[in-house]
Amino acid sequence: MVAQDAKEQKPVSLEVDYFYGSILEHNPDIAHLITDHPYGLILTYNRKTYGFNEWERRHRYPDWGVTFTYQDMVNQYLGENYGLYGHYNFYFFKRHLVIRLGQGVAYTTKPYDREENFINNAYGTRFMSTTFLKANFVKENIWEGLGVHAGFSIIHYSNANLRAPNNSTNTWAFNAGVSYLIDHENMPEFIEKDDPPSSSHAERLKYNVAFRFGMNESDVIGLGQEPFYVFSGFVDKRINYKSTLVGGVDVFAAMFLKELIKFRSIAYPEDGLSGDEDFMRVGVFVGHELRFNKVAFVSHLGYYVYWPYAFENRVYNRLGLKRYFIKDQFYASVTVKAHWAKAEGVEFGIGIRL
Repeated sequence: MVAQDAKEQKPVSLEVDYFYGSILEHNPDIAHLITDHPYGLILTYNRKTYGFNEWERRHRYPDWGVTFTYQDMVNQYLGENYGLYGHYNFYFFKRHLVIRLGQGVAYTTKPYDREENFINNAYGTRFMSTTFLKANFVKENIWEGLGVHAGFSIIHYSNANLRAPNNSTNTWAFNAGVSYLIDHENMPEFIEKDDPPSSSHAERLKYNVAFRFGMNESDVIGLGQEPFYVFSGFVDKRINYKSTLVGGVDVFAAMFLKELIKFRSIAYPEDGLSGDEDFMRVGVFVGHELRFNKVAFVSHLGYYVYWPYAFENRVYNRLGLKRYFIKDQFYASVTVKAHWAKAEGVEFGIGIRL
């Protein structure tokens, strides 16, 4: 380690892992696709932080970067998956335990096809949303910048109901690999400062208006993709540097639900539907934002107070990322709205905070 200077340095490490695991049967509908043990590679680019900025010190010097994955599902109907992620690494136990959370986009070589690959009811599209969680024991810079790590990973693939079918897969895998710290001889020392109390970043109540939109499809294959719109009004209260509490109202206009009601009124007359039932829903929610400088991890839990058509259940959740701009007055977001573990759609949003 060398002492840092007034100019921010940008230390980098590279990693390569091999993993081997099993597809979890989270849904009995994919049991026929679990035939062997998938394996693959994980390639990682990490930007190391050392406390030059306040958010780095607040989060105990995390890493951020890009991860690429290759996974052979070892099933003729699932094919191979390629994933590209943005990620954060968080360190614990004297930096010997690292938890990595990544979110990105995956490409699958064998998506569902009505004629050529109808057995694959897990992946309805060639491009999918993907999330991974990685927990590793690490020992960095053991010799000349080289280090080792080992642990387990969970890799999730889903198109978030962009198109049916969408039963998704979750892979539990053991991984092991090596790392290399570039320019390890000049790695800066960790900066420690007497930052002001975290509570000094608390703010008064702020009022928000947000608009979210996207495309999705019901579970009925072939019914078609439809747009959806979400209008939200809520208040937030930042209580310290890391945490903001939120609460408000969502109004949902999902065109796929309108088409699903019409379909079921004809195909399943025993349901007693007229086909004219209201497809709108209104929910109230509470939530939390975990801040990383201008980026926040969003988590909401909601309940439909207006639910004229019984779709899924009355409880919903929202997870995703938000990026603030211009003194935190404006923001853009990408979130997944779901009913517990069953996704309804990917929401692209914009908002204003006053």
